Parts: sequence; structure tokens; C-alpha cells
Amino acid sequence: MQVLGLTLDTVQQAALLAYVGQMQHWNRTYNLTALRDPEQMLIQHVFDSLSLVGPLARVLDARGDAQAGARIMDVGSGGGLPGVVLAIARPDWQVTCVDAVEKKTAFVRQMAGVLKLPNLKATHSRVEQIEPAQCDAVVSRAFASLADFSRLAGRHVAEDGWLVGMKGREPDDEAQALQEDNAWDITRVEPLTVPELQAQRCIVWMRRKGNP
Repeated sequence: MQVLGLTLDTVQQAALLAYVGQMQHWNRTYNLTALRDPEQMLIQHVFDSLSLVGPLARVLDARGDAQAGARIMDVGSGGGLPGVVLAIARPDWQVTCVDAVEKKTAFVRQMAGVLKLPNLKATHSRVEQIEPAQCDAVVSRAFASLADFSRLAGRHVAEDGWLVGMKGREPDDEAQALQEDNAWDITRVEPLTVPELQAQRCIVWMRRKGNP
């Protein structure tokens, strides 16, 4: 985890490997992911999700003691990516995974129990249909375009919080569409380095217009 600048203890490392094992097992019946090879699951799912932890921590941890137990919502989480990984890496964060597919949220609930993650919850619903939350960050790994992400999930972000979209290459067309008619601004696009992944990855940071 040195490439990612993370320090995970043996319990956290074991939990990540157990998560991959459970995903592989459940995948036979529930089709949680198109990937079947556990090594590729580790790289393309777990390492990719772990790459978000450091950048997110730098922003949330910098806000002081009041941010202890930061509230994170993972929208379109599927089988818990990146939400389950965030909950393992940062047990002080309260993570809620939201997905419209019941079998996927059932898997996340199972992971909360199997991996002993009291800070992890799952909600089976479309994100636009649940009561507004006050989250410090709402994240998405493969949910929708930036415009749709902000339109559907933006109301769950606290006034001084962030929308955080994980993308492949820098999404110039999506960024243009977002700026045309939206209440959100892109503050920066941050490149990511994912160990052993031969593909471009980045994070798009968004805040409400008028926020610094």
C-alpha cells in the first residue's frame, strides 16, 4: 500500500482479501461484477477503490475534530465499491452504500456482518427517492455522468460537503455538460495512481456554486 500512501494493519488487509473472496463466492449466483478472476478483482476493484482513501482523507481530515466520524454516501455502489473498501480502510468514517438492486445491497449488508464493520450500512433504493442526508462527501465510482450524478445525488451533500466522482480519463465532455446548467462547480480533477492497473483514473471534485 506504499504506492497509495496508506497504512493498513493486518486485520484490515485480511478484511480486504476476505471481501474479494466473498465477492467471488457470491458472484456465482448474483453476478455482482463481470470480473471472475480474483487477482483482477483485487486490482480493478479493491486497489482502485483504495486509491480514493488518501485523497478523501486529506480533505475530510483537514477539517478538524468536528469531522470525526465523517459521513460518506456511496451512490450506485453495486457490491460495495468503493463503499466497503472505504469502511474497511477508515473505521472512523460512517459509510452508507446506496443501490437500486436489492441483491447487491443484501451483499453489502452481509459484508458488514461478516467483516465486522459497524460503520457500514446499505440502503436499497434509487438515490433520488431517499430522504436527503447531510453527508460530508457523496462518492460515485461508476454511477452516471457528472451532470446526472449531481442532479440525483447532490441533495445528500451537506452545505460545505463534496461530490466526488471517480472516472477514467479526464471527462471533458461531462464537465462541459455539468457547467451548462447546474448548481455545482468542478473545483479540480485529481489524477490517481492505481497499483498494477494499466488505465487512466482520476477524481472529479465538485462543490456547490459559491462555495470555496
